[in-house]
Amino acid sequence: MKNTLLYSTLLGLSTLILAPSAKAQLLPQPWVSVGVQESEPTFSVGVRGLGLGLEVGLTNESAVGIDVMKFISPPLIGTISGYVGVGLYDKPNASRQDFAYSAGVQIRPDGNFFFGAGYHNLRGINGQIGFKLY
Repeated sequence: MKNTLLYSTLLGLSTLILAPSAKAQLLPQPWVSVGVQESEPTFSVGVRGLGLGLEVGLTNESAVGIDVMKFISPPLIGTISGYVGVGLYDKPNASRQDFAYSAGVQIRPDGNFFFGAGYHNLRGINGQIGFKLY
């Protein structure tokens, strides 16, 4: 009886503690990004969920592409997440695709907004702002 009560209490407490982060992982978290490559602006929009990200970007040479990213959140620093990504970009009137890679960090403080900074080999250095849907 004592063990059942102890296990029930621990399960209830872990549900209360873990539920907000589980919910945060299930709801998409969109962002917009503006960057600069060779003194020209670049743009993208992205969405994050379940530790993965998907971003559609526009380079300074009018190439359009898509990137897939993996977010890594250290357990003790839950508000900061690093990411790495790969993608493919098509230039207009070109017969080849360019391979892209990216890396960066997103800071997700309490509240509805989060911020980030990153580097993309085709879109340059960029800043991000996004919002949480919970």
